[in-house]
Amino acid sequence: MSESRTLNPEPSRWPHRLAVVLCCATFPLVWVGGLVTTYQAGMAVPDWPNTYGYNLFLYPVETWLLGPWDIFIEHGHRLFASLVGLLTIALCVCIWRTRQPRWLKVLSLVALVGVVFQGVLGGLRVLLDERTIAKIHGCFGPAFFALTAAIAAVTSRRWQIGSRSIEAAQPVAVVTLAVATPLLAYLQLVLGAQLRHFDPNSVHAAFRTIVVFHVVVGVALAVHVVVVALTLWRKASRAKPLIIPSIALVALMASQLLLGAMTWFVNYGAPSFLSGWRWLNSMTIQANGWWQSQITTAHVAFGSLILAVSTVLAVRSARMLKLPSMHGWSSPKWKGVAA
Repeated sequence: MSESRTLNPEPSRWPHRLAVVLCCATFPLVWVGGLVTTYQAGMAVPDWPNTYGYNLFLYPVETWLLGPWDIFIEHGHRLFASLVGLLTIALCVCIWRTRQPRWLKVLSLVALVGVVFQGVLGGLRVLLDERTIAKIHGCFGPAFFALTAAIAAVTSRRWQIGSRSIEAAQPVAVVTLAVATPLLAYLQLVLGAQLRHFDPNSVHAAFRTIVVFHVVVGVALAVHVVVVALTLWRKASRAKPLIIPSIALVALMASQLLLGAMTWFVNYGAPSFLSGWRWLNSMTIQANGWWQSQITTAHVAFGSLILAVSTVLAVRSARMLKLPSMHGWSSPKWKGVAA
C-alpha cells in the first residue's frame, strides 16, 4: 500500500481550497462593481492607481469610511479587486508548485492574465473616462468570475479521480445543452451591460431595441435552463454533480426573472398594461434610492451567478460524459488522473 502511494501520491488539496476562496471573493467584487455603476461612482476617485494622490493601500481609513458614499464604494471596489488579484497570484503559484496537469497550469496563467487585464481596464476607465471601456470592464468581470468557478470545479478531488458515466441514449446532446447554457447566459449579460452603460444622448429607438433583445434572450435562457434541468432529470437522475447545479440554475433563473421585472419597475415605473392598478401608479420612483440601487445591482449580480453556475454545470457534464462506464467515483483506473 505504501509503495502504491509513493508511485501515485494524493494530489495537493491547496489548489482547490484557494480556488474556492478566490471564487467566493470574486462574487462580492462583482456585486460591489455593480454598485459602482448603479450609483455612477466610477469617477468618484479621478486618479489611478492612486487614490487622491495616496497609495491605494495608504489612503486614510477615516476619510474612506466616513467620506462620501460614492468614494466609499469606488475605493472599496479597488481594495477588493486588489485582494482578488493577490488570491489569483497565490492560486497560480500553488498550482505551479504542486503536481498538476499542464492544462491546469495554463488555465491558472489565463486567470492571472485575466485579473491583470481587468484591473488595467478599470484603470483606463478612470483615466480616459470612456463609456466603451466601462462596458468591456463590466462584461469581463463576470467572465473572470465564471473562470474562477470552473477552476474550483476542475481542482476538486471528485474531478481528479473521475466520475460516473451517465447512462443516456444521446449523451452528446446533454453536453451540448449544458455547454450552450453559459454561452446564452453570457450573451444575456452583454446585452444587459449595454443597457447599464447606455448613452443618454443616443436615440430612443436604440434603447428600445436593446431592451427587446434583452427580454427575448432572457426568456430564451429561462426556457433553456428548464429544458436542461428536465433533460438531466430524465437521463442523469443519479448524477448529483449535475442535478444540484441544474436545480440551482432553475432557482436562480426564477429569481432573476423576478429581479428583472422589479428592476424595470424601480427604474421606469409600471408598464402601460398595468396602468389600471392605481396603487402601482401612486408609487414614486426615487433616483438612486436604496431599493432602486439594491434591486438593480442584485439583478446584475445574479446574472453573473447564473453564468458561473452554468459554467460549472458545463465543465462537469463534459467531464462525466467523456469517461467510460465505471462503478463509482473512486474507480482505481482514474486515481491520479490529474497528476
